[in-house]
This record gives sequence, structure tokens and C-alpha cells, in this order.
Amino acid sequence: MRPSQILQGGGGDAPLGKYGKYLGGWGNFGGPKQRGIITYSLSSNKQNPFAGAAHDAVFNTWRRFSAQALYVVPPFVLAYAVMSWATERNHYLNSKEGRKEFADSEE
Repeated sequence: MRPSQILQGGGGDAPLGKYGKYLGGWGNFGGPKQRGIITYSLSSNKQNPFAGAAHDAVFNTWRRFSAQALYVVPPFVLAYAVMSWATERNHYLNSKEGRKEFADSEE
């Protein structure tokens, strides 16, 4: 008897399935043969894995950037405006005119 017959019959040291029968290796669970399934393949040396990669990268990057811009840009613009106002206000308060204007309110 050949070893494959023993394994398919459920004998030997092979792991047994739920019902005490060997189901076969991965992808070979002992079902009927598949018919009518057509597969196509292309030789690996004929494939071009980077076909259109640069074009897709540019437009995918633009699509992702434009989708997120309205969430990211307004807080940065607001933060820049507040920081700019605070810097100008600090320069004014530490200048001669600012000190003269607020000299009486320090005490």
C-alpha cells in the first residue's frame, strides 16, 4: 500500500480532522476536483512592477494632500496669526512708545 493511500484513509501519524479523516494538505481538502476555473499568468521577467508608479505617486500624493489640507492648514494659519500678533505686541510693549503708554499702569 502506498503512503498516500494510508494518509487519505486516515491512518498513519498524520493529523486527523474533526471526523477522524485526514483532510489533506493546505488547499487540498479532499473535495471534488475543480473544473471550469481558468487561471492566467505572466512570466516574471515579462512583468513591469513599476509601470506607472511615478505618475500614480504624484496624483495619489496630490489627492491625499488635498483631502487633508482643510483639516491641517486653518489651525496652522491661526497659530501663525496669533504668534505674529503676540510678537508684534511684545516688541511694542518693550519699545519707548509702549513703555511710555503703559508706564502708569505698572504699579
